[in-house]
Parts: sequence; structure tokens; C-alpha cells
Amino acid sequence: MSRIGKMPIEIPAGVDVKLDGNNISVKGPLGNLISSFHPNMIVEKEGNIISVKRPNDEKQNRSLHGLTRSLISNMVTGVSKGFEKQLEIVGVGFRAQKQGKKLILTIGYSHPVEFEEPKGITIEAPSANTIIVKGADKQLVGEVAAQIRKTRPPEPYKGKGIKYSDEVIIRKEGKAGAKGKA
Repeated sequence: MSRIGKMPIEIPAGVDVKLDGNNISVKGPLGNLISSFHPNMIVEKEGNIISVKRPNDEKQNRSLHGLTRSLISNMVTGVSKGFEKQLEIVGVGFRAQKQGKKLILTIGYSHPVEFEEPKGITIEAPSANTIIVKGADKQLVGEVAAQIRKTRPPEPYKGKGIKYSDEVIIRKEGKAGAKGKA
């Protein structure tokens, strides 16, 4: 049995879950998420607990069991608590600022880079070198954070660029030069 797949999902207060065939809709204080799961998976709702079961031990069903449970759990967590990714900007003169629904990045290019805030995502710039991406959909939050990071990924020599707050940049040593020649 899958360790993750057999764990029940508790539905917190204020969250409404509806099952309709292979579709699931989760509505909560932070939004509404709709998804579908594989027809082989058996999803049952009893009171405030959702359980995911598989019909047999075929390889495909074993792999889908934990995945389906994780996706549904992320939907429930997303509409109740939400997800966030924090990015840091490293570099002299590099900064981020928010203008309406746009994030404007000054990151060493000849022009400022404008990033439009997608639907369902909130981007905050509490300081000039910090960006926070928030939303109910875990996958969308990660994707938006990755797109922002991609505009100027951190380089290995000085560490300049946009990085995740928990990311460690492994530094490289520069050229040794002509120090050893006589």
C-alpha cells in the first residue's frame, strides 16, 4: 500500500469539497480550484475526510494512488491556507517594485523587465530585493516564481541574479591569472 496514498485528507472548516465522477471542486476562503483525476482512482468523501483508494496493485494504479492523494491534498491546503514562494534579488542596483498589477524588475538589462500578475496569483514586493508570489494553486505559484527567476538566474561567480530564498548558490572561483609565472 502507498504510504502517502492511504493517508486520509481532513477538510478544514470553511472548505467545501464536491465530487462529480472523475472531477473534484474545492471551494474555500482563498479561492476555488477544479481538477480531474484518473478514472482508475476511487475517491470517497465521508463527513470531513476524503480517502483515495486504488482498485488493484497494477503498476499504473500504484503510481497514481499517492499522486492523486497529494494533488487533492494540495487543493484543500491551497484554498484554506494558500501557498507562497519567496525570491531574493542579489546585485548592486538590482531591484523590484510593484505598479498596480505589474512587477517591474530592474536587473541589469538596458530596459526594465515588466512581469504581468496572472489570474489567481498575487505578487508582492515588500522590499527592493524581495519578491513574494502567493496563490491557492501550488503548481501555478511555482511556475510563476520560476518564470520570474528565469528573467535573471543567479550566476555562479558573484551570485548576482534572482534566486529562491532557500536556494544555495555554489560559487566558482575566478581565473587564477598569471600569478605563478616568473
